[in-house]
Amino acid sequence: MSQSSGPRKQPTEVGPPERDVSPAGAAQTAPPSASPSAGGASRCTPQGKANSCYIIVNPRQRGNPILSHVRNVPYEFGETAADYELGLTTAALFLSVQYHSLHPDYIHTRLKHLARLYELRILLVYVDVNEPHFAVKELTKICLLADCTMILAWSPEEAGRYLETYKAFENKPPDLIKERINDDYISRVTECLTTVRSINRTDALTLINTFKTMEGIFTASIEDLALCPGLGPQKAKRLHQLANEPFIKQRRQKPRKTQKKLDMK
Repeated sequence: MSQSSGPRKQPTEVGPPERDVSPAGAAQTAPPSASPSAGGASRCTPQGKANSCYIIVNPRQRGNPILSHVRNVPYEFGETAADYELGLTTAALFLSVQYHSLHPDYIHTRLKHLARLYELRILLVYVDVNEPHFAVKELTKICLLADCTMILAWSPEEAGRYLETYKAFENKPPDLIKERINDDYISRVTECLTTVRSINRTDALTLINTFKTMEGIFTASIEDLALCPGLGPQKAKRLHQLANEPFIKQRRQKPRKTQKKLDMK
């Protein structure tokens, strides 16, 4: 993640457990780990430094059950415009689908206050209803307009892991999480063939061993492709259609409507 200049807000001192109603939809006592958690706290820099290893949690999130699942990264309560400040340039807002259904204007207000304070703005959505499709579709539109990244979590444990991962990879290079592809011929051909729907790596290796080259695979007939073990007629048809599809699709010309002549007789 890139670093940008800007003042770091001084975290406030962690107080005793309180009770608060969070957007998760339930009032709960803050877990004992609400203070800076163990595991790497001694290696953290003092408060206010740019490379602090703490997640800064907004006090309004005190009592949110996902905090009990943030165990691998230390966190502390402090003043922040977001719900979770994951770095100088990254912050997250938390919202449950059930809370959004009851208070649809809440997320608009929060995003407006968040404005452009962070380069990466995350909306962490906890799906806690049986039919979330309409709400998720609505939130997707909101995130697109607000230039915000939406992540769905189906349990408090999953939501906590997302927060941990974003903080743990704050200063990691992008190559660390980028997919690694070997430069040898077999690996590159396999990567290409598996982009075809339903073609897996085993099918790709079978095709390479049977036809030897990409040219041999793409010039083979549907019958020859279907004879390969594990392919079958459906996979063979998809692969053959892809190989023979024109690179530039031509627009279909609409048939001209013939004008009927009226018989005046």
